Amino acid sequence: MAKIKHHNFLNTVHEVFTDAKQEGVLHLYAEGSSFSGRKIRVKDRDLFHFGTTGYLGLEQDSRLKKAAIHAIENYGTQFPLSKSYISNPLYRELEQLVSQMYNAPIIITKNSTLGHLGVIPSAVDDDDVIILDHQVHWSVQNAAKMLKTRSVPIEMIRHNNLEMLEDKLKKYMHSKKHIWYMADGIYSMYGDYAPVKELMELGKKYPQLHFYFDDVHGMSWAGKHGTGYVLGQLGELPHNVLLFGTLSKTFGASGALLACSDMDLYKKIKTFGGPLTFSAQLEPASVAAAIASAKIHLSEDIYRLQGELRERIDYFNQLLSMTDIPLVDHNESPVFFIGTGMPKTGYNFVNRLMKEGFYVNLGIFPAVPVKNTGVRITISRHNQKEEIKALVDAMAHHFPKALEASGTTAERVFHAFDLKYETKSETNLTEDLEVVLETSIEKVPKDTWNEILAGQGVYDWEGLRFLEKVFQGNTSKEHNWKFRYIFIRDEKHKLVLATFITVSLWKDDMLANEGVSKSIETERETDPYHLTSTVVSMGSLFTEGDHFYWDRSHPKAVTAMNTLLQLMEDEGAVNGATMTVLRDFPKKTPWHTQLQGQGFVRIGMPDACHIHLEGATSLDAYLSKLSSRNRRHFRKDIEPYLELVKVTVLQQCSDSQLDEVKQLFFNVHKNNLGLNTFPFPGKLFLFMNEHPLWEFITVSPKDRPDELIGVMLCYKNSDTVYVPAFVGLDYDTLSTYSTYRVLLVMTIDRAIKLALPRIDMGMTASFEKKKLGALVEEKYAYLQTGDNYTLELLGIMEGQ
Repeated sequence: MAKIKHHNFLNTVHEVFTDAKQEGVLHLYAEGSSFSGRKIRVKDRDLFHFGTTGYLGLEQDSRLKKAAIHAIENYGTQFPLSKSYISNPLYRELEQLVSQMYNAPIIITKNSTLGHLGVIPSAVDDDDVIILDHQVHWSVQNAAKMLKTRSVPIEMIRHNNLEMLEDKLKKYMHSKKHIWYMADGIYSMYGDYAPVKELMELGKKYPQLHFYFDDVHGMSWAGKHGTGYVLGQLGELPHNVLLFGTLSKTFGASGALLACSDMDLYKKIKTFGGPLTFSAQLEPASVAAAIASAKIHLSEDIYRLQGELRERIDYFNQLLSMTDIPLVDHNESPVFFIGTGMPKTGYNFVNRLMKEGFYVNLGIFPAVPVKNTGVRITISRHNQKEEIKALVDAMAHHFPKALEASGTTAERVFHAFDLKYETKSETNLTEDLEVVLETSIEKVPKDTWNEILAGQGVYDWEGLRFLEKVFQGNTSKEHNWKFRYIFIRDEKHKLVLATFITVSLWKDDMLANEGVSKSIETERETDPYHLTSTVVSMGSLFTEGDHFYWDRSHPKAVTAMNTLLQLMEDEGAVNGATMTVLRDFPKKTPWHTQLQGQGFVRIGMPDACHIHLEGATSLDAYLSKLSSRNRRHFRKDIEPYLELVKVTVLQQCSDSQLDEVKQLFFNVHKNNLGLNTFPFPGKLFLFMNEHPLWEFITVSPKDRPDELIGVMLCYKNSDTVYVPAFVGLDYDTLSTYSTYRVLLVMTIDRAIKLALPRIDMGMTASFEKKKLGALVEEKYAYLQTGDNYTLELLGIMEGQ
């Protein structure tokens, strides 16, 4: 079987960022000949600056500026030598001052990203294991992934979930020398904290546990001498903690630092740490500015600066508490995240605030789940109370307008972030559309359904009635699906949109690579529902094709689309679903922009294949129209094997034959981890055997005619399309009899004999199908997840 194409994470990020850039909220340029910190000039407008990470405003402090200028005059713009050989004359003083701040040995790095790349591979041994908080900064995750080449296991837990962490500790406590837990001190999007004191208690319980904290967003505004949130919680640095801080952001200069009280480990890292050895050292101006800032941090002045910032943070929190604005995490950090839910709401809200004179950041995928887009606001000493109040007033005014303009509601936003919502009357977004939702195809007139959605796949009216019987009333929860049939009409009862959706249990690794699925299946031997999720999906795991009718020309077409998404969201909330999936779309679809704006990311699906048989009166006639190359393929790679096998079309199998069919099907299912789904219930085959529209194309060796070595399970849809839905194979004889290719040809032959004009050949193995005249179409799905945990976990597992 052909390898399934897998989702390219970077392509998704590119699409999301491109969308945000086109909306004018990303990749902007500041303008003007000077910069004060209080205001920033963007698009010819001076805006109050609520997006800085210089929370104390030290980057504008005259002491730092004078020190930097003096250093350039004395030492030049750079000191072009590796620090392994010699450091510029100012480095010694900086290291001494920062060591004094932390009361621990420190290492200065060019920036935190290069620092992580240098430190983590040096600190972590081959017989260690890494556990990542799933919201730890990308730079930490990226550096940790380097250790895959050394076969160091990398695990991930949900954000701040100490129960999951302890489960991992128990898993590795007897097999690994050190267990490294990596987290942020202050998380850069929501401004929430790592539970440092609770983590230290775990460290007492599990001596192998070591900690790696990235506290760059906790620096300067918190802690004794401004050493950050983490050290403020710890008091002093334990030997089992590596602590990263920054000399940029709030510190006001450039560079980053590692504090390490374990002298042996400190020497190991400092002696040779990859980028720490080979990267350029900090410029003299940066070192001098950092020295000036360190002196401020070691003085009483730092507490005055912290107090002034605290006063502004408290004031902002007080004002927000008097509004209905969805603040995602209530804390005392200078980072605030206002939830907007959908990206398009975030775009609208940011642009509205910019027009009112306020610069804020958009928090978007992959920093947050696409569905959890929001506005990231930071408070600094530059901000004065009058503009803080004006910002809150502007947000309170424009937030409901941004919701209305983007076709959503406050309730949906609050629910997206699991925030408590007080019910209020909200605008009706359906514009008087009539919505009908049925729970069974039996409640839908057969002619009505077949007129709009028959003629492809296994979801004409009879096909769906068959699926409802198969996937309901079963013992295992993965075999019980909920079916919903949706019809959206205008005020004149004209149909605008129709589809069916299912609620069912999926394996999270369904489209992951085979190596990842193989690893996860090992875990499922003892925990069968490990990494599984309830999913609301357009169509079902049994079907493929265009699962919806949509009158694109209708004036309320977009409203109908939004209504469908709301209905699916509601179904997800009722059923505890964590993912919504819409499939199978071509690469270019008018739904694309709308779905991205609604918080969906696009992933590649296996290609779909179709064969059109108009005018073909026999298999020979059909084959004669293939290209000369494909005819040669048939003569060489298929035709000789037809002499070796017996092909039979069975309308009904005997009990023994049906057992063989099931075994052949499960052979393929077990072997196809590239599309990893739960096996179907055993009664599926019994129901197929009794159903007049299902039949079995079987292959047997001529010398053993009673032994089935291959089967195609086929459905006849409304006299218009033949659907070879699933295949079963004996892999021991596959190459001897070219069974799969024989089945493909015999499927074509059968459809011609039935005078059906089209074959829906399904997904996967598109290369083989194309050689027999199939048209291949790229197909995509759109996913909306409640959080990024599973996506990031699967990404971590790639290559392990």
